[in-house]
Amino acid sequence: MKIGIVGCGFVGATAAYAMVMRGVGRKLVLVDVNRARARAEAADISHAVPFAHALEVVAGEYEDLEGASVVLVAAGVGQKPGETRLQLLERNAAIFKEVIPQVLRHAGDAVLLVASNPVDVLTHLAAYIAGELGIPSSRVVGSGTTLDTARFRSLLSSSLGIDPRHVHAYVLGEHGDSEVLGWSTVTVGGMPLDAFAHRKGASFPPGLIASIDHQVRHAAYEIISGKQATYYGIGSALANIVEVMVYDRRSILTVCTPLPEMEGVENVTIALPHLVGGRGVLETFPPALDHMEREALRNSARIVRNAIESINV
Repeated sequence: MKIGIVGCGFVGATAAYAMVMRGVGRKLVLVDVNRARARAEAADISHAVPFAHALEVVAGEYEDLEGASVVLVAAGVGQKPGETRLQLLERNAAIFKEVIPQVLRHAGDAVLLVASNPVDVLTHLAAYIAGELGIPSSRVVGSGTTLDTARFRSLLSSSLGIDPRHVHAYVLGEHGDSEVLGWSTVTVGGMPLDAFAHRKGASFPPGLIASIDHQVRHAAYEIISGKQATYYGIGSALANIVEVMVYDRRSILTVCTPLPEMEGVENVTIALPHLVGGRGVLETFPPALDHMEREALRNSARIVRNAIESINV
């Protein structure tokens, strides 16, 4: 099973390393406009193979993506300290208009997984380009709020003193400032959050809720302020999504893909719980949010839609 990675910066290279550590696929092909960087990353990561899983890791060109089942697109410029994801849009949209057609020319049967920011808008743009080539939008998937959801679950589990794998909670909407934490739909061990917390003798007062919201919503800004980029968390999240696709795991993930309508906003790409498998997004499951959360999700969708319109898609 061949997996392509286009863009060998911090995110793309870390995702490749995470795939080697997890044993995802059989061959990784790294492509970058900086060919020396791609060769160096492929060599460095391949040296970790004896300590992990038997994957072949090579540098290549776009034509070497032929036959890939998944192509991860991490091309683009990084987010600067103090810069919002949406401020990246104009620069990275221009890059995508060059990169996506070249990927699809050689890997037209692959599922595209978009990681570049702002991921919602760039996923929409990639799907628009793919659509012109007759490729369904369900095969163009963005990482969405997968990492934000993991942060939310981790913070909830820490407050409750339990394994985060038993916390079901979602972050929805834009992967950015307007994202929506779905507090009303949180369940733990099959029980609503309030009921489980009561049994544990725990509580979620407004101050704790506000703290968790802040930590989830501003995690990237704080990391970028301290080390200029985020890559370990998103690299691991991307490896997990690729694993779900490559092995057709059919997992419910908060990825993003174009939607005909969401909360009254038409033709928009935001993160929702989607069933993900070998051919991309298979089904969508909009959660039953409370009134305030639905309003927040509508606002988030409008923000993303306005950004999409700014690039005339």
